[in-house]
Amino acid sequence: MRQFSSMFNGLARSIRGKNSGNGDGKEAAEAMAKGAKKNNLILRSSGSVNVDGSNNLASVFSKRGRKGVNQDCAIVWEEFGCQADMLFCGIFDGHGPWGHFVAKKVRESMPSSLLCNWQETLAQASLDPEIDLESDKKHQRFHIWKHSYLRTCAAVDHELEQHRKIDSFYSGTTALTIVRQGDLIYVANIGDSRAVLATTSDDGNLVPVQLTVDFKPNLPQEAERIVQCKGRVFCLHDEPGVHRVWLPDEESPGLAMSRAFGDYCIKDYGLISVPEVTQRHITCRDQFVVLATDGVWDVVSNQEAVQIVSSTPDKQKAAKQLVEYAVRAWKKKRKDIAMDDISAICLFFHSSPLS
Repeated sequence: MRQFSSMFNGLARSIRGKNSGNGDGKEAAEAMAKGAKKNNLILRSSGSVNVDGSNNLASVFSKRGRKGVNQDCAIVWEEFGCQADMLFCGIFDGHGPWGHFVAKKVRESMPSSLLCNWQETLAQASLDPEIDLESDKKHQRFHIWKHSYLRTCAAVDHELEQHRKIDSFYSGTTALTIVRQGDLIYVANIGDSRAVLATTSDDGNLVPVQLTVDFKPNLPQEAERIVQCKGRVFCLHDEPGVHRVWLPDEESPGLAMSRAFGDYCIKDYGLISVPEVTQRHITCRDQFVVLATDGVWDVVSNQEAVQIVSSTPDKQKAAKQLVEYAVRAWKKKRKDIAMDDISAICLFFHSSPLS
């Protein structure tokens, strides 16, 4: 248990230092976020993050579509929770009249809430005599992160519903996030954004590995849940192939994803904000992971994304190159459809800025 105890003790010392004796874990986590922002460890706009001594390099870029205000947003937080070997990053795709406010609110709330829940879960596990953290570190770490994510997403969705200044009854957001902790990454996905890993195959080629499921309403397990809750799933006549979620007796709201924060008008009819949480061990073969909103994946294949990012000489501009490629693809493949907002994060695992 020594490694886990050391990790928890280090976090606890950081929290006490940041919180000036206040025992409230949430306030401590929020204080950490403020400190990280002050020290340029948090990026919330297009750009890049490459902290001295870190193996991570993150490139971020977002471009507004032709539907109005850009409802996509992203975050990268190096040294997540004052832990040198941890990084948090996430991408959020808002929808509905208040979608951009919802996305930014979830971006603001989720990292600190996750950090607080992780600290509490880790502390409980380290004190439970029936849990042997050393016997199976990988399994126990995953269980702790999954439990923390489930608690976090439930809390964030509840807080959003109670928010007085953001009307999320007909608005919501997806959320795709990753925590890197040493040589492990934990991926949590709500909605239809996607994470794709670039790894080297046995023959030396760089190949894509999709890490997430696009939670669309027509997926069998998603459609079954929605129908059981009296919701409906169907395509409009002028949108063949685009399945949406509808209320029992109204052609509203017509969501094109089956999981999201917000959208309380249809939360009783099958829409959920429960994340799918997975983990992956990062090896020397794994080069980078791309997190992108559906504006990218609607027109760019996994293989194309890996090729574009890997062929960009300056890694700090990799996300921009991918987004600009997607913009050109929209103009060619979907010229009769208003372009969606397009956003991406490229997280390199073993990196200097230049290839």
